[in-house]
Amino acid sequence: MKLNITVLPGDGIGPEVTHEALRVLRAVAEVYGHEFSFDEQLIGGAAIEKTGSPLPPATLDSCLASDAVLLGAVGAPQFDGLAGDKRPEAGLLALRSSCGAFANLRPVVCHDATADSSPLKAEVVSGADVLIVRELLGGLYFGSPRGITNGGATREGFNTMRYDEAEVERVARVAFESALARGRKVTSVDKANVLETSRLWREVVNRVARDYPQVKLEHMYVDACAMHLMLNPRRFDVILTENLFGDILSDEAAVLAGSLGMLASASVGGGTDVYEPVHGSAPDIAGRGLANPLGAIASAALLLRHTAGLEQEAQDVEASIRAVLERGYRTADIQGRSGKYIVGTEEMGTLVAEALAEIADMRHAYHAV
Repeated sequence: MKLNITVLPGDGIGPEVTHEALRVLRAVAEVYGHEFSFDEQLIGGAAIEKTGSPLPPATLDSCLASDAVLLGAVGAPQFDGLAGDKRPEAGLLALRSSCGAFANLRPVVCHDATADSSPLKAEVVSGADVLIVRELLGGLYFGSPRGITNGGATREGFNTMRYDEAEVERVARVAFESALARGRKVTSVDKANVLETSRLWREVVNRVARDYPQVKLEHMYVDACAMHLMLNPRRFDVILTENLFGDILSDEAAVLAGSLGMLASASVGGGTDVYEPVHGSAPDIAGRGLANPLGAIASAALLLRHTAGLEQEAQDVEASIRAVLERGYRTADIQGRSGKYIVGTEEMGTLVAEALAEIADMRHAYHAV
């Protein structure tokens, strides 16, 4: 397998966790005989400092010409005073739009080894395995008109939540197809009691569901979903929802895994897929070697699965993460009561790469017999 990957380390802890994801991808290439090439480019605050733009043309050109994009994190406090379209986050939104990645897949798994890292009781989170499918290119984040008015006695900010039927249908199909390979249940989350967009959303999802009789569909208001995620997360298989709700719910769901640093994401459906950990740039710990790289490494596993079609390699990376956690290794954010050895960013990445080599060696030995 030959794969061209654009790497966007970004801001804050982004370069640190991306470095460890690349370490594991290079180990995959070496162990399984693949050829991965990496083109590092600028995005976000790092790009603003060098070029004045949060998404320079050279970065976008590289992304659109690659098979996949691996992103670290975007955002830095020193840029908070810039106009909205000039801030680091504008580069991320423009990248998603340009790549056409309309479906964001955010798997949330509570590993048995780290169940005590969650602030919730272990008996609540143990066994939780949820896939959140978030629509990524519509809703309040992209709807128009939007802005801040300067006239009159007081300023007014406004945004537009907007969806058309085609946008809802295409992401709904991603959710139902995903459910077929999992527990065959979709929970569609909306606010249909007050929002017209949600009423349209529910109507379209019901129509799509008729093409998937093997999958059970339920509808749930977003506030109720937020509550049930904390009370009974095992009731969920695939959660389907729009952009804003999905952003909030997926960050809330990090409680199940013990930390935002554990969560990966895949933005798919367009010309180029984008993979990134869910956490932000965490400037307070940047450069200190404290960041949890497992979300970035798990994002690399999603890249192997969804873009490269290398399912075995993806499973082996995920098994390597589990193996390291089961041996008691933790970064500070997931220490819990069962953590025996607290390690830094680089050491955690090295441990996962070493575990991957061990798993591959065992598989080769088994096949040799």
